[in-house]
Amino acid sequence: MAVVRFADPGPLVNVLKAIADGGITVAEVTFTVPDALSVIREAKRQLGDRVLLGAGTVLDAETARAAILAGAEFLVSPAVNVDVIRMARRYDKLVMPGAFTPTEILTAWEAGADIVKVFPADILGPAFFRAMRGPLPQVKLMPTGGVDLTTAGEYLKAGAVCLGVGGQLVDAKLVTTGNFDAIRDLAKQYVDAVKAARG
Repeated sequence: MAVVRFADPGPLVNVLKAIADGGITVAEVTFTVPDALSVIREAKRQLGDRVLLGAGTVLDAETARAAILAGAEFLVSPAVNVDVIRMARRYDKLVMPGAFTPTEILTAWEAGADIVKVFPADILGPAFFRAMRGPLPQVKLMPTGGVDLTTAGEYLKAGAVCLGVGGQLVDAKLVTTGNFDAIRDLAKQYVDAVKAARG
């Protein structure tokens, strides 16, 4: 899953197109992006079903509902907010709350999370995911934060069901210079890394 976060919303639909052209079919637009709702609406209009589009950094139920009404198919949060999970359930949307400890992971899962985003994953590393498989084998975990081409395969082999990749894919310099071809090529490298790790 591509995590799209940038200070200027202007080029982001093109970023999402480049990601899709590279083979990544799931992306979130974070609410730290100015006018994120407009980006979601326009990306949905232009890309249609090419990308499963969601909203990230959803911190409360009001934002969750606004995102869903704008066309978001899933919600991602950096923390466990039960009201956000309930709102996603009400509209039959996927929800991926963020957690950092075993207690938070289990709380999110029991509240109805589809996938629990472990954030920031780079502080914990793949060994944490391997350790969580023992007591919580039923919980679907997604590392986000610091996932890159060198660690992507390690996280998957350690038990992650998918990956959240932000700045290492949506590189600010590439977005600033409008180098969407390079973003597309990076997306393809991530797709290849996932395929290699999954055999």
